[in-house]
Amino acid sequence: MTEQAVPASEFYTDEFAADPYPSFARLRTDRPVCPVSSPRFDQYLITRYDDAKTALTDPRLSKDLYGPGQHYLRLFGPNSEGLNKNMLNSDPPEHTRLRRIISQAFAPRRIEALRPRVAQIVDGLLDKIVPQGQAELMHEFAIPLPMMVICELLGIPAADHAQVLDWTQVIRTSGSSRRPPQEERAAVQEAQLKLPDYLFDLMQAKRAHPADAIIGALIDSCDREGALSEAELVTTTFLLLFAGHQTTADFLGNATLALLNHPEQLELLRTTPQLLPAAIEELLRFDGPLPVASPRIATEDVEYDGMCIPRGSIVGVVINSANHDPAHFADPDQLDVRRVRGPHLGFGHGVHYCLGVSLARMEAQIGLGALLRRLPGLRLAVPLAEVRRLPAASPFRGLLELPVTFSA
Repeated sequence: MTEQAVPASEFYTDEFAADPYPSFARLRTDRPVCPVSSPRFDQYLITRYDDAKTALTDPRLSKDLYGPGQHYLRLFGPNSEGLNKNMLNSDPPEHTRLRRIISQAFAPRRIEALRPRVAQIVDGLLDKIVPQGQAELMHEFAIPLPMMVICELLGIPAADHAQVLDWTQVIRTSGSSRRPPQEERAAVQEAQLKLPDYLFDLMQAKRAHPADAIIGALIDSCDREGALSEAELVTTTFLLLFAGHQTTADFLGNATLALLNHPEQLELLRTTPQLLPAAIEELLRFDGPLPVASPRIATEDVEYDGMCIPRGSIVGVVINSANHDPAHFADPDQLDVRRVRGPHLGFGHGVHYCLGVSLARMEAQIGLGALLRRLPGLRLAVPLAEVRRLPAASPFRGLLELPVTFSA
């Protein structure tokens, strides 16, 4: 980096993890495009809404991290390719081909048909929680809800859900355990090896015993049409599995905490449940689960806000900063569930716009609605400062735990 980088010590702290928005505001004002050092990798951050929206569709900012520069292997290790060489990390026309295959499985009509089953899963989880008067909502509700839904969609046997969840959680919570760093890296690498092995074996089992699940349609694309390679079949399934539950789980935790910290907004949703669809969009804008869009690589020198980003640089588009830009949102740091739905970037923009948006919205609406309806008197069981979060340098914004009490 030729420009003076913002040091990691200014951002990747416990205080930043608890509330990154003052830091984002300073960047938007003083250095809207700037190099930043981090414990993961150095990158240029783009923080203003207009720049962020443009960058998300800029063809000079490539998502093909497995291209000639082999950036993903360099950043995330040799085992990452078996899981992450997929639609998310590709450019057109490769991205277009893969997305077209997957999009058929996420047609709005198919997703809407899942509504009764999602409601059944929500009620089943809450039936176990309600009599207790207290709960740890991340592991008892927010994580298992989308995990069960996506596993059923993919045809993953119920007996395997716990093991698959363990592997994905090792990846999600990397850097947050109390293990030594060497053991932490080894655990992540093991999960990165075992997950593709499991998914490959699952494909073979589904070939022998076909089932009506998304995975069956993907296998057909591989075997009958030749539209997917065997490796793409595995990495695509992992993308659907991980993206299909992790961001929704983190959103449910973040949204619940935001409402608990704004009791007047929580009460407004209790008494006016028809506000819930708009509230989901506001909660996503207010504190989304993916603070920085997945990395891009500058394929040539590019300029934003007068800052030259050199060719080969990693670029991070800061979604959560863009969604707090006062040039686009009045009082952006205020949670307002009555806010008229605005063009937030929580689901991305352009060709990489979230494919699972219909499913995510459905799970969020049913899940949050049931929490508010069935857990009266919901409140934090610990002081806000004691709520455990993912580390500040994590690519995800979420909670490790959300202990609550309520009227049983």
